[in-house]
Amino acid sequence: MIETAEDYREAVLSQQWWEKRSFVGCDFTEADLRGLRTQGCTFDQCDFTKVDFEGSRHEASAFRSCTFDRSVLAGTRWSSCSMLGSSFVDCRFQKVAFTECDLSLVSLSRNRLSKVDLSGLRLREANLIEADLTGADLRGADLTGARLAGAKLEGADLRGARIDANGLVQANLSGVHVDTETAVAYAAAHGLVIH
Repeated sequence: MIETAEDYREAVLSQQWWEKRSFVGCDFTEADLRGLRTQGCTFDQCDFTKVDFEGSRHEASAFRSCTFDRSVLAGTRWSSCSMLGSSFVDCRFQKVAFTECDLSLVSLSRNRLSKVDLSGLRLREANLIEADLTGADLRGADLTGARLAGAKLEGADLRGARIDANGLVQANLSGVHVDTETAVAYAAAHGLVIH
């Protein structure tokens, strides 16, 4: 069953278990989703503005082209989820755990992701412009095509991450932990001739 354009604004839906449910264009603005558990659910073009997700768990669920504006994501767990094309604006990411998630085409511009574990995630063509990634764990992340202009990366770990030449030119990698391969690619992207 697909729920289309349903109004869940300010609904109290905390501590519920949702399995294989589909939502399209639904409005969850200011809903209480604390402790919600989803498995195999899909959310397309849904609005999660000011939603409190604290302590929620999501497994193999898809949140495609959704809006997370000033949403509370503290203590949430996302496993094998797709966030394809979703937009995050001024969200709280404290103690968030992403495992094997696809964040391709996601907008995380200007969000505070300091010390967040983003290792191994797919962040292809993600908008990370002016995001605070200070001390973030990006080991093995796929950042191909990601926009990194103005991103704060000091102390971040990019060992094994895939970044194309454009990303390496945009990013300020001062104080970033990289492997030899990324260091050589960074030098080449900045015009050095390596012998």
